[in-house]
Amino acid sequence: MSEVAAPNLMRIGALADKAGRTQRTLHFYEELGLLTPVGRTKGGFRLYDQDSLVRIHWITRLQDLGFSLPDIREFLVALRSAQSAPEMMKSLQAFYAQKRLDTQSMLARLQALDEELVTALDYLSGCHTCAPATEKSACSGCETGGHADIVAPPLVAGVHDRSPSMDL
Repeated sequence: MSEVAAPNLMRIGALADKAGRTQRTLHFYEELGLLTPVGRTKGGFRLYDQDSLVRIHWITRLQDLGFSLPDIREFLVALRSAQSAPEMMKSLQAFYAQKRLDTQSMLARLQALDEELVTALDYLSGCHTCAPATEKSACSGCETGGHADIVAPPLVAGVHDRSPSMDL
């Protein structure tokens, strides 16, 4: 690594601030081989360019997809081992296509969960009609608050355990 003095370069503190990460995190990225300084100052301080910000954003997004830093390192090593640029881009495309399918599946599960939460909240909105002294055990067979003809949604019904040790 050469000694560099360019106005577009930044030391690790400035990079950390721009990236919203700690300096220690960036040092760790460097230890894992995920981030490489482009040079050093005369005093030996690491210098980074705008591409370093792009790399940090990429790392962050892969973490958002559920990858650990060692996973990202392995992925990067595998990409770099491609014999040609088209091969590397094809691998990247396949990887992102699979991650998109995984993300769509997760979104569908989260949408279904959101719908269950809305149903549970609608059901629970009628629960404030009981007298303050009502026993918790009455909840499992609630006839008040418009619940007489409504089956409790799973997120509510699952709370009720008719065993004596958990009288809710």
